[in-house]
Amino acid sequence: AAEPARLLRLRAEMRLPGEAWLQWEMVPEGGGTRVVQTAAFAPVGLGGLLYWRSLYPAHRVIFSRLVRAVARAAERAEVGP
Repeated sequence: AAEPARLLRLRAEMRLPGEAWLQWEMVPEGGGTRVVQTAAFAPVGLGGLLYWRSLYPAHRVIFSRLVRAVARAAERAEVGP
């Protein structure tokens, strides 16, 4: 799903024991924009639950670094009309 300047939701296409999405939502705040990142996983069976629980610590680190990198890139980018 995509709504320009507001929302981008990506569905994982890799083989997983469930379905996964990564979403960024842009929320106007003061003179700037707050980016809200959400990772969602719909597990299938016990394997899906074990997958998500076991990789949660790594995903937390990876996704927090990712949103910071996206924010830095956005701050460096030129803003068009």
